[in-house]
Formats: sequence, structure tokens, C-alpha cells
Amino acid sequence: MKFLFLFVPLAWLLDRSGQSPAALTFAAAALAIVPLSALMVDATEQLSHRTGQTVGGLLNATFGNAPELIISLMALRAGLLDVVKASIVGVVLGNLLFVLGLSFLIGGLRYRVQKFNRRAARVQRSMLMLAVFSMVVPSLFDSFVSPEFANLGDGLNLGVAWVLLTAYALNLVFMLKTHPDYFEAKGQGAAEEPEAAHWPMWAALGVLLGASVVLAFMSEILVGTLESTAQSLHMSKAFIGVIVIALVGGAPESVAAVAMARKNKLDLTMGIAVGSSIQIALFVAPTLMFSSYFLAPKPLNLVIGNAGMVLVLLSVLIFSMIVSDGKSNWFKGVQLLSVYLLIALFCYYLPDSPAIPWLKP
Repeated sequence: MKFLFLFVPLAWLLDRSGQSPAALTFAAAALAIVPLSALMVDATEQLSHRTGQTVGGLLNATFGNAPELIISLMALRAGLLDVVKASIVGVVLGNLLFVLGLSFLIGGLRYRVQKFNRRAARVQRSMLMLAVFSMVVPSLFDSFVSPEFANLGDGLNLGVAWVLLTAYALNLVFMLKTHPDYFEAKGQGAAEEPEAAHWPMWAALGVLLGASVVLAFMSEILVGTLESTAQSLHMSKAFIGVIVIALVGGAPESVAAVAMARKNKLDLTMGIAVGSSIQIALFVAPTLMFSSYFLAPKPLNLVIGNAGMVLVLLSVLIFSMIVSDGKSNWFKGVQLLSVYLLIALFCYYLPDSPAIPWLKP
């Protein structure tokens, strides 16, 4: 991905010129975010080598989804609350369907049957159902309560956010402290590769900080050209939020998950793809909601509407059915990718109309 760093100065120049098409600036900023995200992932991995298991896990959990968090914070500041919600939904769907589906397909083409820890998968499935329930409850409340009681929804959303953060913290304790044996790899992986050289602590921290700053700047350019790009390319905000932004921010994790599947390390693939979805729903979403009280024109809620509820719920159910036996093959990957393509088509043709508020800002 190193050649993609060329898009960092290019995006800055296009934005400064003010004469370039919005779609071109948007594309340059999106491509610039990919290598910056990868650099942040590398720096986080280097930091985890120098800490204990618990702190290392917390670092990976915190910074693994940092690109999506930074992009969403920039969107919050711009008042694009519907885009933030779409990106949250998109990351969950993208990891469960696109990343995992592509990993199963690539790994299955090399190995006839691949196995992973079924007990760990059961824990992950239950956490995903908790994540889905946290999105369903505020949306159901918003659908059934009349407008004069809408202010009660703010308290409900705050309560849900605190429950999610508590569950996320206890999930880390369960994984890293009390039951780490539940998540031990069971499959036969490929031969271990030589360990890469470790960076000095100051270098890892400096790279992480520098990449975060530049990523925030690129995210601001991306968000600033989003609406104009959507209009010029005739794309809905739902498609850009659920598909484009989610794939851009999660590109490095996607590459890592597919690489692990190709090495027959499905437990690592599951940890990357499913773990990222859990982090987004239980940690990033409530963090964004609390941040909106300081950054956004109005507070963000967790209401994703009827369409969002159906998409997320069905995706988690399909994922649960496919991974229930602890085995994967290339055709399971095709099934997951097919569902993702159907969702992408739905979002692409969904018009941006006040009469169709699939995500309520």
C-alpha cells in the first residue's frame, strides 16, 4: 500500500485549489486514508509487543477501529449524523459479510475445509446479538412512542450507551483475563514466518500520533466533499456511508483478515473481522454518541430505523448460521459476499428523500 501515500499530498492540493471536481478530491482523500490506516495498525501492533497481554489487547481494541472513529468524528463536526450512523452500520455489515466472506473464499480456494474455534465463535455471536439488540431497542422506542414523548428517547439512548460501554469493558476482561483459553487457536496454521523487527517505543508512538493527525485532516477533506460527490455521481448517502466509507476505513483490517485466512489461520481472521464489528457496536458507537454533545450541532442517537434494523439483524443471523459448525469453505464465502452485494444494491438505489428517512438524524 506504500504507493498510496502519494494520494496524501494530492488530496491536499486538490482541496486547496478549490477548482477540482468534488468526486476527484473525494477519491484522492479516500485512497490516502487507506495507507494511513495501515500505518496506524502497524504502530498499534508494535506497541502491543511492548506491553502485557491485557494492555496489548486494549490497545488493539482501541486503535483497531481508529480510522472509522476519526472519519465519524469529522462527520459529526460537519453535522452529517445520518452518514455517521450509516458508517457504523456499514462497518458491522462489511466485516461480517464482505471481509469474512472474502476471507472464506480466498482461504477456501487454497484449503478444502478450514476450521476455527467454535467456542470462541459462540461467544462472538452472543456479543453480536447484544450489539444488534442495542440498535433495535432505541429504534423500536422511536417507532412506537408518539412525538410528544420523543425527549424521553435521549435518556434511553444515554442508558443504552452506558450499558454498551460496560459490556465492552467486561468483554475485554473475559477475553484477556478470566477466560483467555476460550479464544485459543484450534486450527492448523501455516508455518510461522520470521518475526519482524520491533520498533522503538518512541517511534511507534510518534508514528501513531502523526498518522492520526494526517488521517484526521484527510477525513475532513473526505467529509467536506461527500455531499457534492454524492450528487455528482448520483449516489445516495446511504451507499456512501454503508459501503464506501466503511470499506475505506476498514481496508487494512480487510487485507490482514484475508491474509490470515490464506495462511489457514481462521481464528485470527475471525478475531479481526468479528472483533472489529463488536468494537464498533459496543465501543465506537457510544463513544461517538457522547462526543456528539460537544462536536455536533445536535446529539447523535442510536436510532437506525426499520431498514437499518432489518439489515443488521438479518446479517447477524446469516453470519451465525454459517459459522455455527466451526468450519468454512469457499462456498460459504460466496454466500456471505452475495448477501453483501444485495445490501449494496439496496443502498445504491435508495433515494435521498425526506419521505424515505431510513436513518433518522
